[in-house]
Amino acid sequence: MPFSGAAAWSEERGVDSVLDRWLKSNMVRPCFCADEHLSGQEAHTVPFPEDLDPALQGALRQRGIGALYTHQARAFMLARAPQDRPHAVVVSTPTASGKSLCFHLPMLSKLREDPDARAIYLFPTKALARDQEASLQELMTHAGLGSPAIVYDGDTPGDARRAARERGRVLLTNPDMIHTGILPHHANFARTFQNLRYVVVDEMHMYKGVFGSHVANVLRRLQRIAAFHGSRPILIGATATIGNPREHAARLFGLPVDDVALVSESGAPRGDRRFFLFNPPVVNAELGIRASYVKQAVMLAADLVRAKVPTLIFGHSRNNVEIMLRYLRERVGKDVDPSRIMGYRGGYLPETRREIERALRAGELLAIVATNALELGIDVGELDAVICAGYPGSVAATWQRFGRAGRRGGLSIAVLITSSAPVDQYLAREPGYLLGAPVEEARIDPDNVEILIQHLKCGAFELPFARGERFGGLTSEETVDALEFLAKRKVLHEARGTFHWAADAYPANNVSLRSVGWDNVVIVDVARDKAIAELDWRGSHTMLHEQAIYQHDGECWQVEKLDYENHKAFVRKVEPDYWTDAMTYTNISILEESALGPATTTSDWPSGWGEVSVVEKVVGYKKIKFYTHENTGYGEVFLPEMQMHTTAFWFTVPERVCAEIAAGRAAAIDALRGIGIALETVATLALMCDPRDLGTSLGDAHEEEGAEGTTVSLPRKTRGGPAAGYNPTLFLYEHVPGGTGLSQRIFEQRETLVARALRLIERCPCTDGCPACVGPSGETRKAVALELLRRVVATA
Repeated sequence: MPFSGAAAWSEERGVDSVLDRWLKSNMVRPCFCADEHLSGQEAHTVPFPEDLDPALQGALRQRGIGALYTHQARAFMLARAPQDRPHAVVVSTPTASGKSLCFHLPMLSKLREDPDARAIYLFPTKALARDQEASLQELMTHAGLGSPAIVYDGDTPGDARRAARERGRVLLTNPDMIHTGILPHHANFARTFQNLRYVVVDEMHMYKGVFGSHVANVLRRLQRIAAFHGSRPILIGATATIGNPREHAARLFGLPVDDVALVSESGAPRGDRRFFLFNPPVVNAELGIRASYVKQAVMLAADLVRAKVPTLIFGHSRNNVEIMLRYLRERVGKDVDPSRIMGYRGGYLPETRREIERALRAGELLAIVATNALELGIDVGELDAVICAGYPGSVAATWQRFGRAGRRGGLSIAVLITSSAPVDQYLAREPGYLLGAPVEEARIDPDNVEILIQHLKCGAFELPFARGERFGGLTSEETVDALEFLAKRKVLHEARGTFHWAADAYPANNVSLRSVGWDNVVIVDVARDKAIAELDWRGSHTMLHEQAIYQHDGECWQVEKLDYENHKAFVRKVEPDYWTDAMTYTNISILEESALGPATTTSDWPSGWGEVSVVEKVVGYKKIKFYTHENTGYGEVFLPEMQMHTTAFWFTVPERVCAEIAAGRAAAIDALRGIGIALETVATLALMCDPRDLGTSLGDAHEEEGAEGTTVSLPRKTRGGPAAGYNPTLFLYEHVPGGTGLSQRIFEQRETLVARALRLIERCPCTDGCPACVGPSGETRKAVALELLRRVVATA
């Protein structure tokens, strides 16, 4: 039966009432592709270890903890075990399993035993450091440890920084501050480094790709500085469930795998969970278009909010979060105070984020709409439901989000609402994949030459290198080669076998760990001359161009001026009936070919992978009407291009094949776009990566003579799309600057992936193409895409 409106919700409240109504509803139940009951588990505990300090035992009892979970006790034992060489412990257990005590307890025990002992905690975000500060301070106070734990980041005032350097026994910081604010000034932190006993790296799964590769080098530099000051800290890592926690920790910490102890069996209790996979209803069968997943997420969230079920709703983007926040407040406004429904995303000012975090912990909020910022271990209080509007991009991220609910041990609800994106629709057809697929692995390459050279420069500034010294995973010979390379470029100077920093520049300031610009754009309300938010530099191109509608806390602001040079956007509050969506033009050109080969073992269709330059330019914007999501107009945008160097896989359709397509060359090029959609889908699943890690673009190729007189086809290093006389080429490129190795893996598995893309399109029930296979287009896209793929696969 359809829902009868808000009045019905006044009679019954809670998770069970919502489930009952959903399962009886003719609007909701038909959309469930999966309905699984995931059983919880009982707690497995052990008494406090004998060598756990009595004061700490008393502090735990004051917090209502009378025993430790088995994984907490094991982590304590491993982190306390004496070793003759550097070693590490990594804890990989589900969300809300009490990982914090796994590193708090051994660290605080050492502080109780040794009045001079110090520790450094690394968190990927400022918010997480602030969240941990409160709980750690409380524990230290109850344990009789007077010296404070102090957050040391970009928001820390000057007097607090001095206190941290002089008296702080525990520094809570982030990799960026270690990189630019602590290691280059390690003499000011001599007392900390001389007595450094533990380095804790929390949320380790966040350190992957280019960011993780940079952080691994920061940790190499940190351990080098600690050794110079005479300490050899134990490293403790904590991560949500990933496929390779021990191997990832070893690469991140720069240690042999055998020196890393793994704790992966959780003893924490887990409540029962009801998991639903919800595929929105079809609204246009011919094009395969479904109802807006954003609106469907709001519909289900409204049911939960009216029933007073504390709920967390995840959105893909900042715009999605603001739209869902607006819709949800309006939908339940008659029954629920709108102030109990908040948004949480990047761009909110620090004081705003902290107030939202406080309200979350205090249980004052009934619903929060967030980006992936709340995937991390921030204390979100006691939630009973999580809704994901769109597949988060990986199995690990999906269960990380769902793990945010159910902390009270009762039944919780987890709903994944699929969008029209191909990966989402694949999951809707194959829901068993999400429930049975292995969790993705985290991958980094700390020895990437470009990244490594940057940190060698930073390391030389901090401390001269002696000839024969090793850095990270390099041998002494490789380290010397790199140092001599820098010396030839007058960056270093060698004297008596020691390499000294010789340049005037301060190297760490020019090395971004996240490979993006340092300066955010400040958003200023012109009516009050007051900053209301900030946005990262790349995001400003799509969200803060002039005439853009910027959404913040469910309200709309129009951008009157973007001061590009000074990184300021001036906005005015408005009440439009639309929001804006930027249109971006992407152009790709090859910088260096790393490998070339046929697309299949017996075909002559060329493919390859290598370094590319991706140029993005926002050329305009669409006006999208609220609620109906109709396109009501366009506008132009005049902003400079953004350039990124990364890696890509490419796949070329020879011109002779295009000439043989009965539908014409234009249809072949359009079909290649559809193949790109299918290939991106199968590559995402095969490589177990986030769909947002890959992008597709079309280019063209020309023919050149190979070394032995054979003709090979290489993508042209020119701008512009495919033109007559050239071979249309599909690029599958990495969105991360520098790449993370995905392109090479796609090249190595290209034959299998092309065959899978063919099967994906063949098995899709649509007639002419839809978002689940090649994308909605004209009548020929699917047919021609199948013809092209069958040609290359049939030749294998």
